[in-house]
Amino acid sequence: MILIGENIHILSKVVSLSIKEKKAKPLQELVIRQAEAGVDYIDLNVGPARKDPESMRWLVEITQEVTDLPLSLDTTNPKTMEAGLTVCKVKPLINSASGKEESKQEMLPLAAKYNCDIIVSVLTDKGIPSDTNARAEAIMETITYANDIGIPNESIWVDPIMFPLCVDQVQISEFLEFIKLMPDIAPGAKSTLGLSNLSNGVPHHLRPILNQVYLVMLQRYNLYSSIVDSFDNALINLVKGKLPETVNLIYRAMDGDVDLSTLSQEERDIVKTVNVLTGKTLFSNSWLEI
Repeated sequence: MILIGENIHILSKVVSLSIKEKKAKPLQELVIRQAEAGVDYIDLNVGPARKDPESMRWLVEITQEVTDLPLSLDTTNPKTMEAGLTVCKVKPLINSASGKEESKQEMLPLAAKYNCDIIVSVLTDKGIPSDTNARAEAIMETITYANDIGIPNESIWVDPIMFPLCVDQVQISEFLEFIKLMPDIAPGAKSTLGLSNLSNGVPHHLRPILNQVYLVMLQRYNLYSSIVDSFDNALINLVKGKLPETVNLIYRAMDGDVDLSTLSQEERDIVKTVNVLTGKTLFSNSWLEI
């Protein structure tokens, strides 16, 4: 699985202040740490950057001084996006495009112009689709538009948009179903998600196990990539194949073939988490204590 490091994000105080004051060192240190952690792309999230559309250009340049990894340029502002694209040395990934009419007209053409891949979410002018069929319908309209302007399926990474577990537990299973359906509705297109959205709103100490277990579940259904916390070592080890026994336990739990009485506490926590994510157990912040 392709992992995209999420740790350069405008919502971080360190990142936002460094960008505002054009202080390269703190950002470059974050880039180096992420690269050393084993991610495949570095995401550069500057938000809309309406006041400083050139911020992406500067960020790309100082990032490329310390890594050769490809970059994911993350902004909803087409001018900011293009400013960054013009200075990329390695084929980049455009992030934050969608099926909204404005995005289709202004962001999608940049992928064709710069011959690069693009993440496109299922968001449309009507909002975020709430079930598998609606997601499929929404993304197919956007993919057709992209194909018509010269962007092949192979250059499109589809983001079905992850809802937080604490907001809508049913959506977690819907998301899995969509990932399984992807090869049939969009042959050649790639799948991706912002993993941290899953555990958003859950107590901080419980977030890692949710993210780790769910990503392994998605990997079983051939999720192509994920935007992740680069510093979650256990998560990276899981999807890189370094913890095969844990992966096997998650798969067994998905199939319902586990006797909790035979497991350690850590293993029971993993199985309980699978049960919450598959909807077998009702979610609450105390799911591990039940």
